[in-house]
Amino acid sequence: MPKFLFATSYTPEGLKGLQKDKASGREKAAVASVESLGGKLEAIYFALGSDDVFVIADLPDAVAAAALGLAVSASGLIHTRTTALLTVDECDRAIEKTVKFRAPGR
Repeated sequence: MPKFLFATSYTPEGLKGLQKDKASGREKAAVASVESLGGKLEAIYFALGSDDVFVIADLPDAVAAAALGLAVSASGLIHTRTTALLTVDECDRAIEKTVKFRAPGR
């Protein structure tokens, strides 16, 4: 199953919700959301810096990942960026592909 990284940051109102729910409550909510799409939460980390939470999830496809990102962002309390993750094997297979590409101005 493809893996996706969700880098999220709370709005000030979202941080108030985090204080109320606690990190463990938000983890339970994340598990429920991912599982509702047929996926599995692999990891959740709270962080210091411009991003507040990193979630790694196995999801059936990019459509499920987009649906999750849209639902989270639509709350208005969390901003999210979604990144598709590649395994080492998938990266090697991508490197081996021949791509017809012309750089701008060349």
